[in-house]
This record gives sequence, structure tokens and C-alpha cells, in this order.
Amino acid sequence: MALKPRPVSLADARRIWLRAQRLDSRETFGTGPAAVLAAIEQLGYVQIDTINVIERSHHHILFSRIPAYRRADLHHAQTVDKTVFEYWTHALAYVPTRDLPFFVPLMKAFRAEPIPWYEGVPDQDVRRVLTLIRKDGPVTLRDIDDVPVEKTHPWGSRKPSKGALQRGFFEGRLAISERTGMLKTYELLERHFGWSRLPRAATPKQELEYRLDRALRSQGLISAPSVMHPRLRFSPELAQIVERRVRSKELVEVALEGGDTPHYATPEVLDKTSEPASGLVHILSPFDPLVIQRRRLKLFFGYDHVFEAYTPKAKRKFGYFTLPVLVGDQMVAALDLKTDRAAGKLLIQAWHWLDAARPRSHKRLIEDELQRFERFQLGA
Repeated sequence: MALKPRPVSLADARRIWLRAQRLDSRETFGTGPAAVLAAIEQLGYVQIDTINVIERSHHHILFSRIPAYRRADLHHAQTVDKTVFEYWTHALAYVPTRDLPFFVPLMKAFRAEPIPWYEGVPDQDVRRVLTLIRKDGPVTLRDIDDVPVEKTHPWGSRKPSKGALQRGFFEGRLAISERTGMLKTYELLERHFGWSRLPRAATPKQELEYRLDRALRSQGLISAPSVMHPRLRFSPELAQIVERRVRSKELVEVALEGGDTPHYATPEVLDKTSEPASGLVHILSPFDPLVIQRRRLKLFFGYDHVFEAYTPKAKRKFGYFTLPVLVGDQMVAALDLKTDRAAGKLLIQAWHWLDAARPRSHKRLIEDELQRFERFQLGA
């Protein structure tokens, strides 16, 4: 006889998610490159994005969990310790190097059939940049002389070598060995890590187990859409793994208050809910793991985040790059911020309270956090 799903309140669901995301306390991971690695291992991956109206998302996400975070710590982890690497999850992201075997099957799949973005890049162009790097060492796109061509799309490049470098990257032939701002240095993947060959590829079953375990670690309480993001359903094979774990009582099916999608958690997680530290404020990136899954965010927090960076200015309701503000376990405000680096100021272009009926006693707490956030924006 199947057990009935265990009821879980939204308050407990939020606390479970915040604990998994390490947003329920200020001091968690320590300091330095080791803290960066620990944070990325806990989160599974940290998304990279080019928008820099404030600090770019990967630095912002880490700062939200590491109070003493320095940009140089991520650089050290990627380039010196080589404990994290860049690859594609649902977007370009930093991933723990220990997880690279789970991405080897995708790399090999792209070798067999190039990703659609780069299927028009000639094989000889890829061989040319590989030979160049093998002979002369790591390169950036700026180091390669090309005859410019017309862009094929707004995010493209007039340098043909860009497509060759990126195709080599997706195929696992090249690693991004260093990043200065958004300028990437490419190196042969095996040479970067000091390997003689790619690690052994994970099996299909191991890949599915990895995806499930990564979500359980970073989310606490999971559903098919949260594990499969941006897809909405488990694959049949992964659904079988979930069902098997429920039968063996490794997972508990959960009926989430106000939701109609099945959720799952380990018994240990469900038995250990705790309130976030009192008065704790986080100004979050729109690309933060807590925010990027909009349906989940709305279900758990009742907050529907609107991302308007690509909306015409006249049609924006909140602002170009609005940041949600978390106080305790509640989303209380959304701030449209911009860093004026020349003037050395963080500009508040709009402040939106999310619930007009909610007391605005959080204003002083948020202002204090804004001062800390400004120091980070303008610091090293």
C-alpha cells in the first residue's frame, strides 16, 4: 500500500530551500578559494551572465553566500587550483571539477553532432585553433588575427575564430582556463588539468543519479520541474529512480501547501527545518538559484519576479535589472539598482515594496545591507 504524501507547509518549504541554498545564515563556507569551491559544490553550479549594470551574476551569487568573498577567490579556484570549471548546465556556469565526468557524455555528443549554434563552423577552423593553442599555449579571442565577417546574430562575433573556440569548448577539447571580466582564455582541456585524456564518461544511469542528487543537495525539496529545469517533467528513466527511492524510503513524497505538483525530500531534511537568522537580508541576483526558477519561486514565496532587461524601456514596470530582496524567509522588496563606477556610487533607481500591507520596518535593515552591497560593488 502506497503511503500518503506527507503534508508540508509553505513556511517549512521555504526554510528547507533556504537551508539548502545556505541563505539562512551569514557565515557558512568560510573564506578564500576553498569557500568558493564549497559554495559551488553545495549549489551544484553558479550561472555566468554578461550583464554588468551591477556586479555580474557569478560574483553576486557567491557574495550572497560568502560575506568575505573576493573576485580573486573565484579566479584562483578556476585558474590556479582548477577545482572549478566552466560548462553548460541550463546556461553557462561554474561547476565543480569533481563533476566533470557527468558532462563528458554531452561533450562527446557534441563531437558527434555539433551544437546547432556552431554546426556551421568548419572542422578545419576548429583544427586550426587547436593547433595554434597546442603550439603556442593558451589564447584569448583577441590574440587571434581574423578577417572580420558580418555578424549572424546580435551575440555573435565578427571574428570567425570565436565560433571555432566555442565549438571546441562545447566539444570538451578546450577549457576556459582563465576569465578576466568576460574575456576568456582557452587552453587544451587535458593540458589545463594535467590529464592525459578526458575522464571516463559517467553512464546514463550515473548521470540521472547525479542530476537528482545535485537537486536534493541544493534545493532540499524537489519536484520534476526543479530537477529538470528548464524542462517540466522527469524522463521515464529518472521517474523510475525517484519511485525506487520512495519505495526504499530514501525519499518521501510531499504534498506542498497550495501546490499540485508532487515534491520529494529525504526524511532527514523534512525532520530538520529551522528559521533563518533573525534580520538577515539578502539582495539577490535575478540569476540566483533561488530566483531563476520562476514557477518555484512564486509557489514557495508568492513572488513573481519580472526580468525586464530585454523589455523596451517605455514598457518596464520595475526597471532594467530589478533585484529581489529577501528578509528572513520573505521576499519583501524589489530594487532597480545600478553601479555608477565613475562616481563610486550604487544608485537606487526604483524601490518597490512587494506587499503594500506589510509593515515597512525592514527598511533600515535593507539600507544597512545596501551599504555592504555597495562596498562589494565598488571593491576588489
